[in-house]
Amino acid sequence: MHDIRSATVVGSGVMGPGIATNLALGGVKATILARTELNAAKALDAARALLLLLESDGLITPEQSTRAASLVDASHHFTQSLTGRDLVIESIPEDMQLKQDFFAQIEPIVGPDCWITTNTSGLSITVMSSKTLHPERFCTTHFWNPPHLIPLVEIVRTIHTKDEVVQGLKSLLERCGKVPVIVKKDRPGQLGNRLQMAMVREAVNIIAEGIADVEDVDRAASLSFGLRLPVYGIFEHQDLVGRDAYRVCDYVSGDLYNEPQAPPFYRAMFENGKLGTAPGCGFYDWTKKDATEVKAHRDLWLREFLKGPFGKSIRPKN
Repeated sequence: MHDIRSATVVGSGVMGPGIATNLALGGVKATILARTELNAAKALDAARALLLLLESDGLITPEQSTRAASLVDASHHFTQSLTGRDLVIESIPEDMQLKQDFFAQIEPIVGPDCWITTNTSGLSITVMSSKTLHPERFCTTHFWNPPHLIPLVEIVRTIHTKDEVVQGLKSLLERCGKVPVIVKKDRPGQLGNRLQMAMVREAVNIIAEGIADVEDVDRAASLSFGLRLPVYGIFEHQDLVGRDAYRVCDYVSGDLYNEPQAPPFYRAMFENGKLGTAPGCGFYDWTKKDATEVKAHRDLWLREFLKGPFGKSIRPKN
């Protein structure tokens, strides 16, 4: 079995420090590769801050925090950070050409036994690795945001990916305290985002048709099926309800938005620059709503859930 002792996480933005922190908690020497010395320093500070936060919440012990902190570093030296690594996880912007070029660039640098993965949330790893010499060592490891808190990681294989790579990454992620799932076919959106996008497009359709307001759609999702999803899955619910679940599905399906594209309402928002927090408007008016507070509230809920008995039950034991 491939023994992963060292890894490089390429990308110093939101995801890089969190992924590196997870690896370090699994005993892996993890380097965050950034574009500049300043970004590398910021990424290392962010990783250490995440460890202290997990420690203060009781999600890891002081000993785990100290050990992991000693295993994380950051660098802006490209070749040096990639040479001799057992694993490289790419987490650069979601641009197919950029990712293809990156893989072609690093393949001659890393060793022949190095596994290479992408953190893409929906792009095809098959296409991404199609220009590489050894596509059998490539796959997706999609960490969900925020990566230091969300347990799930999707492992997406291609028809070329070796079983050894898939099973080895699964074992590594479990060692790191994550909950991996294996996606057997490389399709747009992988697994989680296929489910999420189906919900998003119907939510947008509900707004477009005037069925409910934005705030009430969010409340309905959060305080009904969303509240039970952490411990009660989609298919568990269908089986427990039985025949009526099928009848409702059959009755409702004909009225759902089912065009193979984003709803026109959403496209109009996109074309008019209403893209969310950056311009200050999206589905919500972000001049009246604080994005930092929303994310802090999200993370607080996640941390409190993970500290409790239900949260502890879904995380593998290190």
